[in-house]
Amino acid sequence: MKRYSAQALAVAALTLFAPALAHASAIAPAPLDLTGTGYGIAAILVFTVAYILVVAEEAIHLRKSKPVMVAAALIWVLVPLAYQAHGKVDLPGELLRDNILEYAELLLFLLAAMTYINTLQERRVFDALRAWLVSRGFTLRGIFWITGLLGFFISPLADNLTTALLMGAVVLAVARDRPQFVAVSCINIVVAANAGGAFSPFGDITTLMVWQKHIVTFTQFFNLFLPALVNWLVPAVILSFAVPRCRPDPLAEEVRIKRGGLVIIGLFLLTIGAAVGFHHFLHLPPMLGMMAGLGVLKFYGYFIKLAERRALLAANGQVDESRVFDVFAQLQRAEWDTLMFFYGVILCVGGLSALGYLALASSTVYTGLGPTWANVLVGLLSAIVDNIPVMYAVLTMHPDMSLGQWLLVTLTAGVGGSLLSIGSAAGVGLMGQARGVYTFFAHLRWTWAIALGYAASIGVHLWLNAAQMRVMVGAP
Repeated sequence: MKRYSAQALAVAALTLFAPALAHASAIAPAPLDLTGTGYGIAAILVFTVAYILVVAEEAIHLRKSKPVMVAAALIWVLVPLAYQAHGKVDLPGELLRDNILEYAELLLFLLAAMTYINTLQERRVFDALRAWLVSRGFTLRGIFWITGLLGFFISPLADNLTTALLMGAVVLAVARDRPQFVAVSCINIVVAANAGGAFSPFGDITTLMVWQKHIVTFTQFFNLFLPALVNWLVPAVILSFAVPRCRPDPLAEEVRIKRGGLVIIGLFLLTIGAAVGFHHFLHLPPMLGMMAGLGVLKFYGYFIKLAERRALLAANGQVDESRVFDVFAQLQRAEWDTLMFFYGVILCVGGLSALGYLALASSTVYTGLGPTWANVLVGLLSAIVDNIPVMYAVLTMHPDMSLGQWLLVTLTAGVGGSLLSIGSAAGVGLMGQARGVYTFFAHLRWTWAIALGYAASIGVHLWLNAAQMRVMVGAP
């Protein structure tokens, strides 16, 4: 599914877990096993129906947040009813409050990051980068490799959808009349954007989840750099043979960044640094660093507004407020459907955990298959089912795994969505942007090459990070 907006997956934009939450979950009473009760069966049916509606979003045009929000409420009605039958009246409330705390931190972190991404878009930073690329006169093969390389390295700092749409716009601008090149380049961009997000704690929601859970440290994520690079390069080399060497006509396009755009890039990077610092050195939720950065952006936005008002007044003798920068307008552009979807997912999965389903899944999958095959399966599932609830479920189960296995599931959950065009936000976004050219079946034609990269990246990780496979991670 993973059909999120550019703002929603802003790579510096997510957090679910903080030290205080980890401590709270460590001392909270264990959920009961109610999977065989009527309440438990009803809850799993409610979640299944809701998720079918989520997957069918494009067909039925029903926003994904609606079914999961209703399902969350219904499941949490069933949880206390089930617990009351066992004399546990207060425990459901404690478990629900833990879920709400997780979501509150996520919401504040996302709002700060979304506002920065929206502001950079409004200041035309991304438009300027696209215009510079399309005016350079590269060959088609050069465009193929440049857009893939930029997709791989921009995605860790900007979400995979923003990155994919930016690079997709470059491809369409220089070769819209060459559908085969556009389709192959879009596949390359999707794989690169998803792979790039896998080696950075800010690269994807799933990596942020693992980082905030104190399972993998900030620097340990970079152990995944080479596996992620292999994940992109293997299919990219294969795809490149389908790209002609001809040179399209260069385009003369110039876009100027609006006032303060470059400064805001710097503020965004400092805000990411603040989030890391709050988490690593002060042991506080990274959300606090992001909100501090949002406050600084608001202050700077005030001075931009004053400067633009003076410029308009000098030029026209009056001020058109619609042409003046307003940071709150960028805040209002947050993707609330996605934010509410996360709310529903967290509460739905939390409710199923309270009924014992995640403990059952953990013993069935991780004990039955073993961690390596289970983590490979997580990546394959993420091509069909959204990786957010899948990874959240794994984190809630918290199977007894080594650091290397946690890095493996972080890698597979991040890059597994590249196997299908509908498996990631980048793929879905590009299907809309290059409608009729980059399609599900165009992507499926090259799934075998992407699968080779998926298998190769796992192999490189198992070889390169063999030492981490023996380092056990304790309970949060």
